[in-house]
Amino acid sequence: MDVSEDQPVFAAELTPYRSLGKTGFRVVLVLTGGVCLLYGGFFLITGAYPIGFFFGLDFLGLYIALKMSYRSGRAREEVTVSRSNLSIRKFSPAGRVVEHRFNPFWARFDVRRHDEFGITSMSVTGEGRGTDIGSFLNPDDRESFAKAFRGALATVKQRV
Repeated sequence: MDVSEDQPVFAAELTPYRSLGKTGFRVVLVLTGGVCLLYGGFFLITGAYPIGFFFGLDFLGLYIALKMSYRSGRAREEVTVSRSNLSIRKFSPAGRVVEHRFNPFWARFDVRRHDEFGITSMSVTGEGRGTDIGSFLNPDDRESFAKAFRGALATVKQRV
């Protein structure tokens, strides 16, 4: 086996996009917290206790939803292609790793498209096994990844 055979021809790390950074997260919480506190306090003072408590529940619900969104944003996938190996490592938000290995000569890259939305799903199959890939990517990122990944597989399969 040649040493250059194990050199990656293609390597990519796929991560979900989050439009709201840490500073934006804090700003949103401070602003909504201030509004909920102001109006919730008003309703508590005027005797409408249930409405005041619902403002607190609204804020708590928003905080939990944003935290869950950021937690899911820690998921990622590492994809590498060499002449002897196609590896897809999936990292869950909790830190668990699942690795899928394929022979690049037997691997098949399947892309499902919708006329309006573009690529809806991507998967790699081979040797009776398969896995989805890049399910959390936005449509533009899916297009660019699919093009680059397909090119890498073609390059590996051409070199004999």
